[in-house]
Amino acid sequence: MLIAPASLVLFMTGAMLLLLVPGPAVLYITSRSIGLGRAAGLVSATGIAVGTLFHVAAATLGLSALLVSSAAAFQFVKYAGAAYLIYLGIRTFSGAGAAMLGPAGERRSLRSIFGQGVLVNLLNPKTALFFLAFLPQFVDPARGHATLQIFELGVLFALMGWMSDSVWALLAGTFGARLRGNLRLGGLQRKVSGGALIALGVASAFSGAKTK
Repeated sequence: MLIAPASLVLFMTGAMLLLLVPGPAVLYITSRSIGLGRAAGLVSATGIAVGTLFHVAAATLGLSALLVSSAAAFQFVKYAGAAYLIYLGIRTFSGAGAAMLGPAGERRSLRSIFGQGVLVNLLNPKTALFFLAFLPQFVDPARGHATLQIFELGVLFALMGWMSDSVWALLAGTFGARLRGNLRLGGLQRKVSGGALIALGVASAFSGAKTK
């Protein structure tokens, strides 16, 4: 690894502090986990991580800089992501997306949930802005291959994010399993999860820069 040990420790400490504060990705993952179970939450966390890797690749290639430098592009992706979250929330709230993962449809459902997680993070331009602002602070040009250093840090952050998000998914899924055992509470849980996604979409459209 090209990163200096001291910079690596500082980066991991900063990343851990950022990941400990729940943000939009955590709220999305917990809503999926409460609504559809631990497996759905873990798959959503994996989808979010894969979406993060796309942002890492974009930052490494300089595409994120283009997105952030263009106000129109930033706003378009921002509102597209917010609209998608609201769409998912409406489906969950109405019960259209609340079917349990039975043996026959589990693989297809989890594949769809994974794709939703990837898309949710891809449509978050604030992730691109975060990488441009955060990663370069720990890059040492004197060690050479600055682009590779950014890539290494981005992959490390994605891995740390996946681990912390998975913990949230497991905790929320355990709590959600108790709710799903009661039909009345299950209906309330569906409305709460759907309402949370709708609120997240609305907040994302008007929020400042925060990636996780």
